[in-house]
Amino acid sequence: MKKIPRTSIGGLSIHQLITGLWQVADIEKEGHLFDPEDGANELEQYYQDGFGTFDMADHYGSAELIAGRLLARYQDEQHKPIACTKWCPVPGQMTKEVVRKGVQERLDRLGVEQLDLLQFHWWTFQHPAWLDALHELAELRERGLIKELGVTNFDAAHLHLALADGIPIRSNQVSFSLLDRRAGGSLKEVCKHHAVKILAYGTLCGGFLSKRWLGQDDPEKISDWSRMKYRRFIESSGGWNAFQSILSAAEKIAQKHRVSVANVATKWVLSQDHVAAVIIGARLGESQHRQNNMELFEFELNDEDFQSLEKTFEETTPVPGDCGDEYRKPPFLTATGDLSHHLEQVEKIFVSNPSESRGDANQVLSGSEWEDIAGYCRAQRIGDLIVVSGTTATAGHSRIVARGDAAAQTTFILDKISAALEALGASMKDVIRTRIYLVNVEDTLAVSKAHGRVFGQIKPANTLLQVGGLVGEYLVEIEADALVRNDNNLN
Repeated sequence: MKKIPRTSIGGLSIHQLITGLWQVADIEKEGHLFDPEDGANELEQYYQDGFGTFDMADHYGSAELIAGRLLARYQDEQHKPIACTKWCPVPGQMTKEVVRKGVQERLDRLGVEQLDLLQFHWWTFQHPAWLDALHELAELRERGLIKELGVTNFDAAHLHLALADGIPIRSNQVSFSLLDRRAGGSLKEVCKHHAVKILAYGTLCGGFLSKRWLGQDDPEKISDWSRMKYRRFIESSGGWNAFQSILSAAEKIAQKHRVSVANVATKWVLSQDHVAAVIIGARLGESQHRQNNMELFEFELNDEDFQSLEKTFEETTPVPGDCGDEYRKPPFLTATGDLSHHLEQVEKIFVSNPSESRGDANQVLSGSEWEDIAGYCRAQRIGDLIVVSGTTATAGHSRIVARGDAAAQTTFILDKISAALEALGASMKDVIRTRIYLVNVEDTLAVSKAHGRVFGQIKPANTLLQVGGLVGEYLVEIEADALVRNDNNLN
């Protein structure tokens, strides 16, 4: 059998075709857990056939334990399988102890002293502790507990912010397919600029991107989590008929190259120059497509093939938002659908308290050192009006975020403003005016784009001013005013 080519993300060599273990959780959802040794025997077959890189997570059932049993069989580091795992903590304070515990759990479950690739996921960027967590993970990487550090489901703006804040991120695992092409937009630009590679999942849309579904009716009932998720992607990108047009085009290309539709779908993603590898899920003990997947490396798509697919894309509707938005905002394109109830349970970084000086006002403090020094609050609500003070990219008491990068600082500031508004019973949709104070006029476009990413559909009134300087090494400061809609009453 032909070998799977390898590629590098940072100092880690991985296979361009990765075996994904997320369906372990689906198989175990009724409570019948895999015996780890039996599961390792299944993975052994993949490894012996050349599939030596595996992807898993803390919430993929017993996937880490199964992979750990496989790793234990190979003491020679040169021949040991590669285990890429994820840590997806509930947002809250990310102290050294919390982060160290999360990493140690991964080490213990895998039975290793160093994690090959640890990928970090965060549910809501309004809670800024995600940067604290990444800095702690970077420190653990320096100490040798992690070989390389990645993220998962990060949009372009927040990946850029993390990199600008000095985090050595090597990869971003996101959805990327013929149907979901968001990773080919602004995220591609960030990845190419910072030499970050994409690990693409969802390339087959839970098996929908296969000849089996060509010409078939829209399924009324779907039982497994993966297809439930990607059926929502199909709906958001134009519906079943638009999806059929993509399948039809892929089938014609597959016939020309004498390969499968799945091969064509996967090859298109892997042909993107910022993609390091694609992840194809395995249902252990059930369906196996290793031989077919190897055919991926026996042909190349030509210009005619790419043009044919591009023409078909015009018949579809782009999946809304940026990568990872499906977990953070409507429409929630997940297996379980609407996640707003989950996000509402996440710990809020800011709280609203009654003003001590007037009975009709509520205030939010962010903990910035200057709030006490100068005597002001981060935001204040009086009736339906909310005013947000000039806000800079300050993490915690006084740490300056993303020194030297105005666009990244803008992203952090807008998250901070959003969190303050939420604490006062409002959202960014309620903002009616913003004021931007900019140190360097050459940053105007980058800052404006970062502002437009959030307010592109809202379009509040705005003023942008160049100033002689800001206190500290800040490049941008933003104020906001919001008028709360009647249905956003503060409880």
